[in-house]
Amino acid sequence: MINAEHLTKIYGRFIATEDVSFRIARGEVACFLGPNGAGKSSTMKMLAGFLAPTSGSASIAGFDMLKDRVSGARKLGYLPENGPLYPDMTPESLLAFFAEVRQIPKKERKSRIEAVVDLCELQSVFRRPIGRLSRGYRQRVGMAQALLHDPDVVILDEPTAGLDPNQIQHVRAAIKKIGRTKTVLLSTHILQEVRAVASRVVFISEGRIVFDGNVEQFGKDADDFDVKFRELTKTKRNRYIS
Repeated sequence: MINAEHLTKIYGRFIATEDVSFRIARGEVACFLGPNGAGKSSTMKMLAGFLAPTSGSASIAGFDMLKDRVSGARKLGYLPENGPLYPDMTPESLLAFFAEVRQIPKKERKSRIEAVVDLCELQSVFRRPIGRLSRGYRQRVGMAQALLHDPDVVILDEPTAGLDPNQIQHVRAAIKKIGRTKTVLLSTHILQEVRAVASRVVFISEGRIVFDGNVEQFGKDADDFDVKFRELTKTKRNRYIS
């Protein structure tokens, strides 16, 4: 459902990602793990079709995101880090707006909005201005928007970054619900996130994939995770083209 093939992205002389390849199968929940600056967001943007790769290809549900992004986007729910929202709108008006933009049939809009409001637990803030909501609620509004058209694939870029522990718990619970019926790729640098929501780890460091396996292979507990993280990130390389 998610296919990265030799994705390379170069900004000027800086190599953000190099030869990144992995596949996420239908129904799988995978964490895209790595330290800050490793190339996670660039990879996510290429997978979502928001950024053209320097070389390589990305596909969602079989659709090449460079050649047929519109078809791929119909299958994809994408929440970028700090995803943009309209602060003067309410979740109610925002979701109604996106339902129209995404051309969801009118007879289905109410039920789809109700479904994502329930999933993301937005009932108590449904008619409050988004600009007055906490960061945790704003993140859940963003998730609701990404899920509104009932996509088969969901990509979430650092969905719990900057949230307090209670907000993190709510967002993780929503991710678990999403993972019951959809293919999910979640980027993070937080080790606890992996153990909480995922069955597989794809680890990127210095722009390259350095581990791809199940969570048990990555580590059995928090101490194992810490050790593995340090091992995979200890090698530094020159990421600039000479």
